[in-house]
Amino acid sequence: MNGASRDALSAGRDRLDTLTDSTSVDAVRLADELAAVTALLDREPSLRRVLTDPAQPGEAKAELVRRLVGGQIGETTLDVVSGLVRARWSQPRDLVDSLEQLADIADLTAAEKSGTLDDVEDELFRFGRIVSSNTALRAALTDRSASTAAQAELLRRLLGGRAKPATERLVVRLVTAPRGRSLESGLESLSKLAAERRDRLVATVTSAVPLSDPQRRRLGDALAKLYGRRMHLNLDVDADVIGGIRVQVGDEVINGSLADRLDDAARRMAS
Repeated sequence: MNGASRDALSAGRDRLDTLTDSTSVDAVRLADELAAVTALLDREPSLRRVLTDPAQPGEAKAELVRRLVGGQIGETTLDVVSGLVRARWSQPRDLVDSLEQLADIADLTAAEKSGTLDDVEDELFRFGRIVSSNTALRAALTDRSASTAAQAELLRRLLGGRAKPATERLVVRLVTAPRGRSLESGLESLSKLAAERRDRLVATVTSAVPLSDPQRRRLGDALAKLYGRRMHLNLDVDADVIGGIRVQVGDEVINGSLADRLDDAARRMAS
């Protein structure tokens, strides 16, 4: 997303934050309603073209939204959606992507208000690891011939009572309405959004054995100093990492594992 669309999304996020700062706003309801509008515009390409047409006045587009969905969503959600359609967009699809992202942020905001955001971050990461290691589960969750109701029920059996409500809502929405995203990329995006709620980066740390609490703290402090941002650590254990650790922050890999150093030595000898 770039240009006008990036600016429109930024303004939408600012407006969402302002609204959810109020204790009277139900962030969970807001997330559900934004997701419903996302689904509507995803199904109706002609409607999203009208709502992103730069030749149409912003107020006229906001009024169209009110007539179409005003009786089905609350005033807070209508405020957010109306602000988005008044903005300029580089392409119609960006409006739908932005609505989807705002729905996810609203659910993460609800988790933040309830003091469970750290748990949600960890659960999203762990769920991604479970899916990547279980081919049968991944196949069931990505089977486009399966009904969304069946997939949602499967997830509720897996997560119900074991994960925070926000985690369950986010994962169910991702699986039942992927909108072209892979399950892995969707979970990664959700993890990044969760980290952004606390203005911190995400580091995926892989070690041969679990790190102790003091090791986690020292590593977190060192990475925060290196990147100038607070850091959330997603911890993974892989016996193939013979010694040391492997840290990935975004696209950057900090490789301190013995296995990788041996591989590097073998490549240098071969060359």
